[in-house]
Amino acid sequence: MTIRSRTAAAFAVASLTLAFAGQSHATVFAAWQVANVPFGDTLNVRKYPSGTSQNQAAYPNGTVLQMTGRCTGAINLLDIANQPAWKQEQTVRYRWCEVWHDPAQNGNFVTGWAYGKYITPH
Repeated sequence: MTIRSRTAAAFAVASLTLAFAGQSHATVFAAWQVANVPFGDTLNVRKYPSGTSQNQAAYPNGTVLQMTGRCTGAINLLDIANQPAWKQEQTVRYRWCEVWHDPAQNGNFVTGWAYGKYITPH
């Protein structure tokens, strides 16, 4: 099985698992990408929405992230999706937004949090 097939299968299973678990905030994903990270640095995705929380993974500029839609401050990325990209970025700039990712790249997807200053709609 190719890496692409395994990733697609893992994503499908994870989506179904979340759908049946009743976590409606995580059943629909929004694609955002890492941006505005200083040259040579990466965006840390953390376990909780805090700069002091455990780091789960680090992603360079251009990496596409699957967002659950949920951000701190009761912001939902899906609710602002029809706005211009600059306005979406401004809305989440000082918020933490939840990411659905596979930090170990082994098919075990988890949620984590990315700081809004470093993400942009994809």
